[in-house]
Amino acid sequence: MLIKLYEESTNPRNLKRITECLNDGGLVIYPTDTVYALGCSITSRSAIEKVARIKNVKPEKADFSFVFYDLSHISEYTKQFDTRTFKLLKRNLPGPFTFILEANNSIPKLFKNKKRTLGIRIPDNSICRSIVEHLGHPIISTSIYDEDEVLEYTTDPELIYEKYQNKVDIVVDGGYGHNEASTVVDLTSGEAEILRQGIGELDD
Repeated sequence: MLIKLYEESTNPRNLKRITECLNDGGLVIYPTDTVYALGCSITSRSAIEKVARIKNVKPEKADFSFVFYDLSHISEYTKQFDTRTFKLLKRNLPGPFTFILEANNSIPKLFKNKKRTLGIRIPDNSICRSIVEHLGHPIISTSIYDEDEVLEYTTDPELIYEKYQNKVDIVVDGGYGHNEASTVVDLTSGEAEILRQGIGELDD
């Protein structure tokens, strides 16, 4: 199913259909402030396994990020949320960043592994943040890649739908996406280390 949403005003009925799908263990492709992403509810183990299969990785080895609505619930998933970390996140989020933090004990239970870190995203995109807000908890996020080495990321949601319509339940059409990923910043050492420079320019 292809559902159109606009950043200026997200249709409540369509938003409800998307969140109901996620709550039922469905897979959704949605826009972010960088590239389109594939995701599911963090509460559905079977959905996480489906996402991992699409990405050709084992769930216990998957390196998915979590998309949050804002900073208020991050402390539920990380033990690294001191004043300095909070200020850095507040300066740069919402924005095109993935911040790596130390995970607390809830993360290994979700993935059934010994995962010690957590990648967090709060995209500057009202569509995906509205989905998370209405869902009431974070969603798993992993970028949609393209086999074309030149393009790397597909930006046209209709082309994404053609490719993934038999693998996911909903593709959210939020307009053309970007073709450059987020900037990945590792904070686990206490210092900000850029692991991948993407769209975001870190304000440190």
